[in-house]
Amino acid sequence: MRTAAKVKSPARRSATDHAAGALPQWTTAEIEEAFRRFKAARPEPKGELEHINPFTLLVAVVLSAQATDAGVNKATPALFAAADTPEKMAALGEKRLQGLIKTIGLFRTKAKNLIALSKKIVQEHSGEVPRTREALEALPGVGRKTANVVLNVAFGEPTIAVDTHIFRIGNRTGLATGKTPFDVETKLDRVVPAEYKRHAHHWLILHGRYVCLARRPLCEKCLIADLCKWPGKTAVNHLTSRH
Repeated sequence: MRTAAKVKSPARRSATDHAAGALPQWTTAEIEEAFRRFKAARPEPKGELEHINPFTLLVAVVLSAQATDAGVNKATPALFAAADTPEKMAALGEKRLQGLIKTIGLFRTKAKNLIALSKKIVQEHSGEVPRTREALEALPGVGRKTANVVLNVAFGEPTIAVDTHIFRIGNRTGLATGKTPFDVETKLDRVVPAEYKRHAHHWLILHGRYVCLARRPLCEKCLIADLCKWPGKTAVNHLTSRH
């Protein structure tokens, strides 16, 4: 028997349902206002991955793939106490490293990549984490998102690393729609005002992690609800007067 097709409720639509220009465009003034509010609420946003130096940041970001920051932070204190430089990490060896990160998903693959990237940093970069995207992406286990995080957090570059949260927010709100993370990154890089680009990555990630949730966004707590173009939002103008 043929059944009727399931219709998604607005709150359950996927992030890409409104991609490719289906939503109204944000104006330059609206984008400026959104980031002004983010800055006013959190002037110096910080990432939640614990680290000591650029190398331990790189390690933490590699470990965070398909894992939570909280889960990574539980494992890294002991890891960084044993190996906080690429030389020490390489000397640690794959088996010992596995034992220190076994609570993290895909720990075997990650251990293999971390030992390999540590050796490459020692051999090709004199033990220093490289400061270019190309060199970072050439390291085992490092993709564009990881490279962007390291460039932004460790070296102060105005890069925007598009994770699942930013991808969802970009498409859901209409701020930067796209079918791939690279599409969303490219659009954000184009529309985010220069004065806000340094911290845009963290503002958007934290907004996605704690407010613009995947299953049930907390529109009633959203700083930009009146600017958002998502048709499924549950709040519109309640915050306008506060800003």
